[in-house]
Amino acid sequence: MRKPIIAGNWKMNKTNEEAKAFVEAVKGKLPSADLVEAVVGVPALVASDVKASLAGSNLGLAVQNCYFEDAGAFTGETSPASLKALGVDYVIIGHSERREYFHETDQDVNKKGLAIFRNGMVPIICCGETLEQYEAGQAEEVVEKQVTAALAGFSEDQVKASVIAYEPIWAIGTGKSATKEDAQKMCSAVRSVVAKNFGQAAADAVRVQYGGSVKPENVAEYMSCPDVDGALVGGASLVPESFLALLEGVK
Repeated sequence: MRKPIIAGNWKMNKTNEEAKAFVEAVKGKLPSADLVEAVVGVPALVASDVKASLAGSNLGLAVQNCYFEDAGAFTGETSPASLKALGVDYVIIGHSERREYFHETDQDVNKKGLAIFRNGMVPIICCGETLEQYEAGQAEEVVEKQVTAALAGFSEDQVKASVIAYEPIWAIGTGKSATKEDAQKMCSAVRSVVAKNFGQAAADAVRVQYGGSVKPENVAEYMSCPDVDGALVGGASLVPESFLALLEGVK
């Protein structure tokens, strides 16, 4: 059985003090780690303070991006080696906002994923289609291309450990949500790509999240799908009570 994983993506929100207050508000109220894995995806600037606040809890720590080199003349970038030294568990890569606003390519995502594993962390790899691609019936083709490129050069064990987040771009921050049937179809398609390239054992092990306007009131519906292993959540993860309600929805 794959353990469900709910990861909050805070995006560019929360100061250090706000981030610490959030952790203090939720860390004593989390469900058992045997039932669901809870992760907060924070801005890199607050990761150190968040890590210190996590002491004694089973809340995992993710950041939202990194570079694919450990060190060098890359002004403004974040080193994966430095993130590992802070105690980061996961790094979110390939998010549609990174692809659109900062022109990240599939090859960039792949190099980042390899660098994350090289430094002993785990990537949460985002994929998903635009509204135009969805309406043209190209969703599975787009996602297959993104996932295949992102996992190039991974070992089978690295694929098994990875988290892949399917996020239809047309459902991110728009209030629109894919139906549970859409989510199941596309998360199953992601798993099929993994099976095609790495075998059924890897496909059975990799965790595939759904993301896109997930809220406490609809998370259980998505989690009822056999190929949906959790959610990558934006706005609904910013408030402690809402984040806790998302975790309760998994149970």
